[in-house]
Amino acid sequence: MDHSHAPVLEALADYHEEGRLSFTPPGHKQGRGADPRVRAVLGDDLFRADVLATAGLDDRRSTGKVLQQAEELMADAVHADRTYFSTCGSSLSVKAAMLAVAGPGESLLIGRDVHKSVASGLILSGVRPVWVDPEWDPELHFAHPPSARAFAKALAGHPEAAGALITSPTPYGGCADLAGAVQVCHERGLPLIVDEAWGAHLPFHPRLPAWAMDVGADLCVTSVHKMGAGLEQSSVYHLQGELVDPAKLKARADLLGTTSPSVLVYAALDGWRRQMVEHGRELYDHALRMAATTRQRIDLIPGLRLYGRSEFCALHRAADFDPLQLVIDLAALGTDGYQAADWLLAHHRMDLHLADHRRISAQLSHADDRATLGALVAGLRDLVDHIGELRPTAVIDVPDPAELRLEQVLAPREAFFAATEAVPVARAVGRIAAEILTPYPPGVPAALPGERLDHAVVDYLRSGVAAGMVVPDAADGSLETLRVMAA
Repeated sequence: MDHSHAPVLEALADYHEEGRLSFTPPGHKQGRGADPRVRAVLGDDLFRADVLATAGLDDRRSTGKVLQQAEELMADAVHADRTYFSTCGSSLSVKAAMLAVAGPGESLLIGRDVHKSVASGLILSGVRPVWVDPEWDPELHFAHPPSARAFAKALAGHPEAAGALITSPTPYGGCADLAGAVQVCHERGLPLIVDEAWGAHLPFHPRLPAWAMDVGADLCVTSVHKMGAGLEQSSVYHLQGELVDPAKLKARADLLGTTSPSVLVYAALDGWRRQMVEHGRELYDHALRMAATTRQRIDLIPGLRLYGRSEFCALHRAADFDPLQLVIDLAALGTDGYQAADWLLAHHRMDLHLADHRRISAQLSHADDRATLGALVAGLRDLVDHIGELRPTAVIDVPDPAELRLEQVLAPREAFFAATEAVPVARAVGRIAAEILTPYPPGVPAALPGERLDHAVVDYLRSGVAAGMVVPDAADGSLETLRVMAA
């Protein structure tokens, strides 16, 4: 296929060249009706590009097949049979993927380290989860994706499962043994969904971890806004093989998605695909070199422990590691990631990717250069030099793996829509959760509706919030109270 073309961008250029006159939404009419104060911040070009996808970018019958052409080019670029664009983020795309494989009351094997969007999908769909435990590092208090062996064991105990879902890479960069998981599922004729939200860049360089489509996964979801050059909310799902019905996938996506998709998001996705096909190899050659150099410089800063492949892949806990995620352990400095992230923002105007009870992380991409990475290293050095300004590490009660795995008493949907009550946190132990409780980022739920709360998880969340953890989906963000099923 001719990847020099970008059908969405070309159609948008034609729209303006033809001087089309719109009597349709959006009501700002190419910015003419927008408040000048808004235009001064957002820019006139943003409003000019904000047109309808149908009866705008394409005609009312979509006879130009603009979006279809763009999706076909994306599929070809990443070696998929079919590709679908989404302007509602991978939080929606992963729900559509789940619903294409399992329906209400059916079982789906799911790694327990999933993003909260998967938990939301369980509530909406009525799919019953069969949880598969992640690989836990007890020294670093760190979870990696479940092993293929763990999926095989879960399937042996639940032969009724309609398929499986795994998250890889994790937000920290740990990668699953996707080839092994594919083999386990395909031996039973079942599809594997990969939530690859953090892996949009993987198809475009051989020294990056394996790409889901290349190892035989059936359906994967990527967030191009995370590691690519898409706008926020840009997501793509890719499909191959015969185990997932494309008509069913499209129908499920239509059920959840917006009828007013953003052409801005489509255009950025289309342009990113062209950029990656034409220049991805050289861009990631450069990004990987810069990441390696930056790692060497951070390794020389006293008190910082920069994780690499050895930490992630020790004892085969993870199958691979994305070197563009710089995960830094602060334990030797006697502080936590929450304080460190806040200090770097306050003193260096620097926003970090993740912060947890002992780590911070910086996400690199092909957009970083000597200036941005030099600023990162300088900020980390300054943090170490001023570590005495930070309070000692707050005591956060991190449970061991057995305590983190709560008893699933009811399906998430049943508990979420049941009668609920808010109880003081001290009285929540032993009660069945009726809300999602997610330390964010990275967004992996500590407790889900239908799970019985125990002392370990409640103490972890309460001590975490006191130290600076954010739990944004709790009805009471302070966690003074928790929502549980009514007695």
